[in-house]
Amino acid sequence: MKFQESGLESLIIEFQVLEEIMEEAGFHNQYDYERITFDYKMIDQVHDDVYYLRVPAHVEDGEIPSPHATVKMMVPYVGKHYYPHGVEYDEEFPKKVIDKCNKKIELIFEKIKSEAI
Repeated sequence: MKFQESGLESLIIEFQVLEEIMEEAGFHNQYDYERITFDYKMIDQVHDDVYYLRVPAHVEDGEIPSPHATVKMMVPYVGKHYYPHGVEYDEEFPKKVIDKCNKKIELIFEKIKSEAI
């Protein structure tokens, strides 16, 4: 499920600043030299399900992990992890998971918007 109305899409920000914002919000990242994805892991202990809110970005200038590289934010999305197959994105998600995702997106959006170039 994509969060098309997040407001994040197309914002441009310096990589080091983005990394600090996302780490403070509890996200972990993985990257190659042209793109990065920040993941926030959510565990539903009642149903023993694992969900990931993913916030991707693509390099506009420079290379990751150079602190002064600039990245363009993309549309966040959520998926459910199925062991051992991976993460699936096209399904119905519980309201509490969607609400948690929206809260996280609101939190990071305000910070990213204030630091955007």
